[in-house]
Amino acid sequence: MTQQGGRREGTAAPDRASWQAVPSDEEIVARVLAGDLDLYEILMRRNNQRLYRAVRSIVSDESEVEDILQDAYLSAYHHLADFAGRSSFSTWLVRIGVNKALDRQRRRGRLVALEASDPASPLEQPGLQPFATRSSDPERESASLELAGLLSRAIDALPTSYRTVYVLREIEDLSTREVAECLSLEEGTVKTRLHRARAMLRESLYRRCGDREAAQHTFGFGGARCDALVAAVLEALRR
Repeated sequence: MTQQGGRREGTAAPDRASWQAVPSDEEIVARVLAGDLDLYEILMRRNNQRLYRAVRSIVSDESEVEDILQDAYLSAYHHLADFAGRSSFSTWLVRIGVNKALDRQRRRGRLVALEASDPASPLEQPGLQPFATRSSDPERESASLELAGLLSRAIDALPTSYRTVYVLREIEDLSTREVAECLSLEEGTVKTRLHRARAMLRESLYRRCGDREAAQHTFGFGGARCDALVAAVLEALRR
């Protein structure tokens, strides 16, 4: 069959449900290596979020992040035969992305090595994309987005060596062993950096929210919630 727009003629695009369904990544890798290029799309869609967060924890420029993601996927495809299955495909792919991101920073002279020790204070950088979930309650959704933005900026202010560990372990929920494999670190080093990242975040969030003006807005009870309570009490009193 002929290729049209990167997809073989007569083949349908994988639907959304299939991105998370069987077969496994490893089975898809074998089928891609056997010539079914279209299935590589499923691998990308399954791993986009994780790979993005890993790369974004090192590189802050969004356009650069997208370039690195594309480069990582192309590199992974061209070296797919080297995937030996000793770790999961996701871990193998993240390791490629992390190395691409570090190499980009190194070439630009902006690298803060993953082996670096604690700096005197975290470096302020633009915020990570908020990771709040949507809610049917506009007030709750607004508060959730505000909190997510605050936490994103605090995470982004962590030194690279701690930020990357925190994002992979706490946000992407990789195991300590998987994070160690992704970053070529010892498991003990991952645990130590995660502990320090948490401590830095606590201090950073307290600093951002600990002033009196900000405190006035905590545990707020206004808007629709306030209106509903007042109406309910008045109704009860009238009865």
